[in-house]
Amino acid sequence: MASADLRRELDCSICLNIYTDPVILPCGHNYCRVCIDRVLDTQGRSGGYSCPECRTEFPVRPALYRNITLCNIVENFRSTQPDEEKSEVFCTHCVDSPVPAVKSCLHCEASLCDKHLRVHSKSPEHVLCDPTTSLESRKCSVHKKILEYYCSVDGACICLACRLDGAHHGHQVKMLAAASEMKKEKLKTIHQKLKTKQTVAVRRILRLQEHQRKVMDKAGGEKLNITVLLGNLRGHLEDLEKKVLGEISGQAEKISVSIMEMTRELEIKKEELSRKMGDIEELCNMTDPLIVLQKSETGDLCDTEDGDDEDRERRDNLRDLDMVGISHTLYTGLSDIMSGINNRMEGAGDTFLDESTAGDKLQISVDGKTVTAFPSPFMDLPETPKRFKFSQVMSSQSFSSGRHYWEVEVGGSAYWDIGMCYPSVKRSWNPEICSQRDHPDLGEHKNKYWGIHRYNVAWGLADRNEHCPCSYPSSKIIRMYLDYEAGKISFYNPTVPITHICTFTATFTEPLHVVIGVWDDYGYLKICGERAINDQNC
Repeated sequence: MASADLRRELDCSICLNIYTDPVILPCGHNYCRVCIDRVLDTQGRSGGYSCPECRTEFPVRPALYRNITLCNIVENFRSTQPDEEKSEVFCTHCVDSPVPAVKSCLHCEASLCDKHLRVHSKSPEHVLCDPTTSLESRKCSVHKKILEYYCSVDGACICLACRLDGAHHGHQVKMLAAASEMKKEKLKTIHQKLKTKQTVAVRRILRLQEHQRKVMDKAGGEKLNITVLLGNLRGHLEDLEKKVLGEISGQAEKISVSIMEMTRELEIKKEELSRKMGDIEELCNMTDPLIVLQKSETGDLCDTEDGDDEDRERRDNLRDLDMVGISHTLYTGLSDIMSGINNRMEGAGDTFLDESTAGDKLQISVDGKTVTAFPSPFMDLPETPKRFKFSQVMSSQSFSSGRHYWEVEVGGSAYWDIGMCYPSVKRSWNPEICSQRDHPDLGEHKNKYWGIHRYNVAWGLADRNEHCPCSYPSSKIIRMYLDYEAGKISFYNPTVPITHICTFTATFTEPLHVVIGVWDDYGYLKICGERAINDQNC
């Protein structure tokens, strides 16, 4: 239906057939060039010109211009009509039987077969072209002369009369063949540019399609990773919740048992006091002085001060929930979870231990996290103010704010110390004061060094040079925790549940460094974990 409607729009109103070489009049109507030329020729003999359809009159014979857009529409329409037989050009002189033409003569306005072409005139005015039924389109619509030239200024094909009558005077005019070749060269250049752009466009399309494929593949993989990650995160959070709640319940249970024991003891003591008070009241109610004095000694009745002091001391030592330890468990657990998500460790880089501060008997590993002691100087190291004269080493990084913790593997040594110190801590000692073979007098570190040390089963608090009569924990790892603003350095045994070893409190006035000492031959310590705890993540 649509094709039929379009066909009606493409029919010439004169011949009632589909347009052949359509041209347009000034009034806007279109006709086949041959059809309208014949009409105008007839009108010219009567002295006036008008449009056959709208009757618009023209004072002079109108110039006919090819309607290129309509030509293209007609050609496209014809190409979509496979059943329509293509008209052939036949020889004008072969009237008995149609013979296909091989050339058309513009001068004679006739088409010629091979036989009639051989006897056709060879004079210059007889211009031959490919067979065509639109011979009029090859002639000037005004002068009826053959179109031989091209005016580049007006962009029009003209005849010799057009060139000589002054309408194109001073314009650049070329022969059709030369102008055609020039246009072909320009078109070839444009075609090559368009081909290059097409190639670039194709490559860009391929790159975009490849990028789209990679993005979709990556998105699928990332979705799976996020699903697994969040699943693991939920599992870790549930485990951490159980751990923290279990630690709170365990501490509360221990405190409750202790309070119940103290309550039972106080109940017994209360009954004893009630009995003594009854005895005293009975004596006070007696009227016979001899009996009062002979009844019993009152020393036992009045002897309650020691018990009161003991009760007061036990009440003062009554434990509360260790919120520091509970918070530390929560913070470190969350930090470990977040570190697992980020898949990176903050701090504890390859140069965590500063080799330039290490004593000459210590060897620092390539990754800067393990320190090993040897019986004799490991290498000939230059003496500098930064270097310890004994078997200790400091971290290269200092800490002057925030909260941090470190885990140190201590199972490889029986004689070691770990802690934190100011950079102004003494790096040498008085050998007359030092009683141990290589260890400095810890008293010289007071108020500049806070840590713990171990010698076999003896524990020491390094800032007070004293030993703790506690057994060495089963864990081979010690966790050291710093809260710089709160002025606290704490040590924990990171078992389940976590065990608090000790806490130092001070007002820090300098940046702090981690300091490690190894004192037994071939003993070693290793930094196996370090984190900076972010309050916003906790």
